[in-house]
Amino acid sequence: MVIRHLLLSFALAAICAGPVLSNELRAPEEVLSDLIEKNESSYLTQSEQNIMMMPDNAALWLADEGKALFYEQRGPNNVSLETCDLGKGPGVLEGAYVELPRYFADTGRVMDLESRLVYCLTTIQGFADDDPTVSTRHGSSSDMMKLQTFIAAQSSGYAWNPPMEHPLEKAMRDAGEVLFYRRAGTSDFSCGTCHAATGKRIRASVLPDINRPEEWTKAISWPAYRVGQQNVRSSQHRVRGCYWQMRQPESIAGSDAAIALMSYWTDAARGQPSILPDKKR
Repeated sequence: MVIRHLLLSFALAAICAGPVLSNELRAPEEVLSDLIEKNESSYLTQSEQNIMMMPDNAALWLADEGKALFYEQRGPNNVSLETCDLGKGPGVLEGAYVELPRYFADTGRVMDLESRLVYCLTTIQGFADDDPTVSTRHGSSSDMMKLQTFIAAQSSGYAWNPPMEHPLEKAMRDAGEVLFYRRAGTSDFSCGTCHAATGKRIRASVLPDINRPEEWTKAISWPAYRVGQQNVRSSQHRVRGCYWQMRQPESIAGSDAAIALMSYWTDAARGQPSILPDKKR
C-alpha cells in the first residue's frame, strides 16, 4: 500500500511538472527525421531533396567558420567572445539559443541572438556600430551570420524553452501575439493569414501552421540555408521577408517589435526540438 501511494505521488508530481524538455544535442537531420516519423505533415515532408541533403547542409560549413570567429581574439580590444553571456553564463553556448529571446539585466532589454551579439561585439571586442563586422547582418559572407549559425547549432535537438519569469519577457511575448495577428498594409495581411490554419499554400509551398507545434518548430528553426537564395538566413531576415511579402513596412532588425514577434513564435514552439541549422526551400 505504501509503495502504491509513493508511485501515485510520483506520477502526480510528474503530471504537475509538465512535459520534460529535451536537452540532448542532436544532428538536425536526426531531429527532422524523428518529427516526420511521429507526425503526419505535408509541410515537414514537402521537399524530399532537402531532406536527403540535410547531412550536407551548406550551413554546417558556415557554423565551422563561426566557431573560429567566436574564439578568435579580434576587434580593437583584441579579445575573443568567450565572455559573451547569451543567458546561461559567459561563454556557455549549448542550449542557449533555444532560450532566446530573453531579458538581460545588463541592458534592461529583452534581446534575441542577433541583438545580443551586437552588444557583445561592441562592448567586449570594441567594434564600432558602423564597422562591417557589426553592421553587415545578412548573407553567408557576413561575420554575423557565421556567428549566429555556430551558436544556434549548439542547441540543435534542444526543446524551445524561452523564459517567461521576467515581466518584460511576458510583455514582449504578448506584444508579439498582437503583431502576429494584426492585419495591416495594402493587402490587409497578418502573419496569421498564412500561418494560423493547416493546408495553406503559397504557390507550390506548403505553409506551417502555428497551431501545430511539430510544424512550427521547423518554421522557426533559423539560421537555415535557403536553397532558392543560396545563403544562410537568420530569424531577423525571415521577419523582414515576411513583412515584405505582406506588403507592410520593413521590419527593423533588433527593434522591440521584431524581437516581440520572435518571442511569440518561439513560445508557440515550446517543448518541440529545434532543427539547427535547418535547410529550407
